[in-house]
Amino acid sequence: MVRTGFCKAVGIDLKQARIGLHYFEEPCISGKTGSGTIFFSGCNLRCQFCQNYKISQEGVGAQISIEELADKMLELQEMGANNINLVTGFMYVPQIIESLKIAKNQGLTIPIVYNSSGYENINTLKLLEGYVDVYLPDFKYYYDDLAMRLSQANQYCQIATDAIKEMIRQQPCNIFDEQGMLKKGVIIRHLILPNHLQNSKQVLKTIQKIFGKNVYISVMAQYFPCYKAIEIEDINRKLTEEELKEMEDFIDRLELRNGFIQSLEDNEEQYVPDFR
Repeated sequence: MVRTGFCKAVGIDLKQARIGLHYFEEPCISGKTGSGTIFFSGCNLRCQFCQNYKISQEGVGAQISIEELADKMLELQEMGANNINLVTGFMYVPQIIESLKIAKNQGLTIPIVYNSSGYENINTLKLLEGYVDVYLPDFKYYYDDLAMRLSQANQYCQIATDAIKEMIRQQPCNIFDEQGMLKKGVIIRHLILPNHLQNSKQVLKTIQKIFGKNVYISVMAQYFPCYKAIEIEDINRKLTEEELKEMEDFIDRLELRNGFIQSLEDNEEQYVPDFR
């Protein structure tokens, strides 16, 4: 009998929800021609505020073979994608590796981006060594009780910290081309939640303490209440200008030198220039 895992994956079949060019990642990922993004169905978190809950929680998507996935990667490259951006693919890592082998043998040359919740198994990440050029992990929570309440993620902070250490071991230096596109490296993402600035401050302090002031971070202000968050009192609103300004000031005090921070403009994925 085939069982569905906590992550919503069934058996060994790949399931993808969307494949196409995506223009709203960090500027050094999307560039002008877009990131070749592959959204996989399912997730190992249960984020109550997930903007992609149809994909992550409700399983929207279609089955795709290893060979078909390789073909899609090559198509994205032909469309001008700056990279292949694998979103929430942890449960399909063995299949993804096989697809990458096929695609690379057939001419895939653009960087491979592993876009992750940060809640990763180190042994799984080790399988990806030599296949992934850029890691984009989230670092969502410092407080474990908050991680459990909002994402059902036990020991999130420690697991994410250990996972990011492994990612940086594999890709210790951020390397950009002449157009400013990231070819190798790690960018740590953090989404600011309303009413939880202390969580964000502790996450950023942890990043600075463990990974240093030169690590690349992406601080996201795009939060808006959706999915179940509408009914959760402390996160049922968007971020305020005052909250974002407080976080900007805190980043300055930490002297984190590299990365990006979002504005609160209507485009909820619009980045302001990096703060190097």
